[in-house]
Amino acid sequence: MDIKLLEKLSNAVSIGHIDSALKVAESELSKYSEVSRFGETSLIAKINKGKDKTLLLDAHIDEVGFIVTKVLGQGFVRVASVGGNDARILPATPVVIHGKEDITAVFASTPPHLAGGDKDVKSLEDILLDTGRKDAENIVSPGDLVTYKTTFAPLGENVVSGKSLDDRAGVFCLIELAKRIYNKDINCNVTILLSEAEELGTRGAVTAAFALDADEAIAIDVSFGNAPDVSAEHSGKLGGGAMIGISPVLSGAVTNKIKSIAKEKNIIHQFEVMGGRTSTDADVISLSKSGIPTGLLSIPLRSMHTPCEVINTKDLESVISLLEEYVLGGIA
Repeated sequence: MDIKLLEKLSNAVSIGHIDSALKVAESELSKYSEVSRFGETSLIAKINKGKDKTLLLDAHIDEVGFIVTKVLGQGFVRVASVGGNDARILPATPVVIHGKEDITAVFASTPPHLAGGDKDVKSLEDILLDTGRKDAENIVSPGDLVTYKTTFAPLGENVVSGKSLDDRAGVFCLIELAKRIYNKDINCNVTILLSEAEELGTRGAVTAAFALDADEAIAIDVSFGNAPDVSAEHSGKLGGGAMIGISPVLSGAVTNKIKSIAKEKNIIHQFEVMGGRTSTDADVISLSKSGIPTGLLSIPLRSMHTPCEVINTKDLESVISLLEEYVLGGIA
């Protein structure tokens, strides 16, 4: 696997109209497929064409962040959340404001000496961005987008940390898959969708899945990874392999095929059982038009929706291997 590509995807930005991460993915996928934009910031890659049936593989490329609502003067800026950010981690967190030029800012933090013993978590409305710049009003405007300023970094063996690994890890898996299958004999069309705005309600997958009209689909996303303060019942083990989604809203046939492949090919895996919605693009893809039988593969991830999300690259290999075997098996 090309971990340098994962680093490039993580460090790049795709939020709203800003699409540098999408451009990285577009450049890579164009080596193995016919690529086209869908809307402003979704990408479609077609690896095989001319067959009777189509398999759709989806991962969202957008990330959580913020949007400027007001420039207050003295270098301070107020923002609103784009997607589900955690206010607990924001004070003293560095970000990039994508204004007339990119500038660095930090969420203001009250020194503990002056906090008066108040340990309550402030809401985002109570935390300002500090640019430290007297000329901020000339660079920053309401509507400018803001993303976390983080550098991708290796941790322990096979473990890495970075921003937007939700769901650039899934995007990475689909690009690596394309490398492995583009010159193989496959009995179906394979369409990769890198969808926008999942963090804003799966908006990109809703429209693109309708247009693509696939016969089967698999969504690739992340889910909660194990940690000391996370229930084992509600998390997957990092390094334990792909989390195969099991839910009444997912296709039993697609799910059972994935389970059979994992067992027969001895691919490490684990299960994620949900009583209903999966809170991924799988939910809306499965409802597209008259319904698309849809499965779900998730990558265990710690510190979700923060600047320092953590994954194990062994789980990426598990997802890629499962997808490769599924694709080569084709659609009956």
